[in-house]
Amino acid sequence: MQDSEILDSRYAWTRLAVTLLIATMGNVGMWSIVTVLPAVQAEFGVDRGDASLTYTATMVGFALGNLLIGRVVDRYGITRALIAAAILIATATGLAALSPSVLVLAAFQLAIGFGTAASFGPLIADISLWFLKRRGIAVAIAASGNYLSGAIWPAILAGVLAEQGWRAVYMALAVLTLVVMIPLALTLRRRLPLLARAHADTLSRQRAGSAGLSPRVLMLLLGLAGVGCCVAMAMPQVHIVSLCTDLGYGPAVGGQMLSLMLLGGVGSRLVSGLIADRLGGVRTLLIGSALQCLALFLYLPAGGLVSLYTVSLIFGLAQGGIVPSYALVVREYMPSEEAGRRVGFVLMATILGMALGGWMSGWIYDVTGSYRMAFINGIAWNFLNIGIMLVILLRTRPSRPEAAAA
Repeated sequence: MQDSEILDSRYAWTRLAVTLLIATMGNVGMWSIVTVLPAVQAEFGVDRGDASLTYTATMVGFALGNLLIGRVVDRYGITRALIAAAILIATATGLAALSPSVLVLAAFQLAIGFGTAASFGPLIADISLWFLKRRGIAVAIAASGNYLSGAIWPAILAGVLAEQGWRAVYMALAVLTLVVMIPLALTLRRRLPLLARAHADTLSRQRAGSAGLSPRVLMLLLGLAGVGCCVAMAMPQVHIVSLCTDLGYGPAVGGQMLSLMLLGGVGSRLVSGLIADRLGGVRTLLIGSALQCLALFLYLPAGGLVSLYTVSLIFGLAQGGIVPSYALVVREYMPSEEAGRRVGFVLMATILGMALGGWMSGWIYDVTGSYRMAFINGIAWNFLNIGIMLVILLRTRPSRPEAAAA
């Protein structure tokens, strides 16, 4: 097989399957804190905003990890990064289970978030190198591991949480992380041949030459857009369990809504990947952002059990493809040797948006006594994202990927 033929090959698809398994396990750290948030708030006797700081700390660590671990992957490969991350996650999760206060828990969540990042942006950047014609769907599948993790683990851990408490949940996750991640990471030791990398980079340079935006400007615009869309995205994802608890439905029902939302997000990511292979990353991102904004409006009148389940599914189906599209835009216009740090920077911005949105929604709740204004705040940030992406669309006018490949 020639080097250029390795792209989109059978090995590439096998590697993608392993990547998905790693992502499903490795991303549990950012969802476990969402699941146990009401229990943490009750145990330590703090208000919703203070309890939400544990999630914010997780996402700050997650953001920094995407940026810094991405640079490690560019230099040393994904396997070493994943093994180191698994050890860090397991250690921090085990120690977090012993936390005597919210502040100590938040500090350990920062470390958990940092390690968890290896299974998101860096892993997506790595798999994007192995695909060209089907890069959109490949990135979407890899990114779906994050949502699969959020859809599967809260449901699995609900029984442990109800019977033994959140500390037992964390001890179980510490062990599972080591047992699952390290063996799978060792299967990804193969590096992409230089000629195959050069073949993909030639097409990226051609697109970048016609875009009219420098890589730095494009990256900064994408970062600002990422903050906007993810402040909006954080409101339902971070606070749906707490919202259901406030309404009297209980945390178990909220966990089910979160799982439904994220399963819808998996479907949305896969469909968006197929669309991106035809329309490109910029247009796909703009479509997803507009649909997310519409779904946020639907939350405003929702309050009944059926309506909340329905809107949560709609929200998941609307927004799932947004974040992977940022990685696609980066790979469409920037060289592969910078994939880890460029994708890491943009995804770091989206994660900071999630962290800001998670805290901001809790603070607004504490001030107003309800989540209505928090939803309106998310809608306003979503409009910022749409405006930036319209500017980028008008400036870049990306061509269809298969046309560029031809």
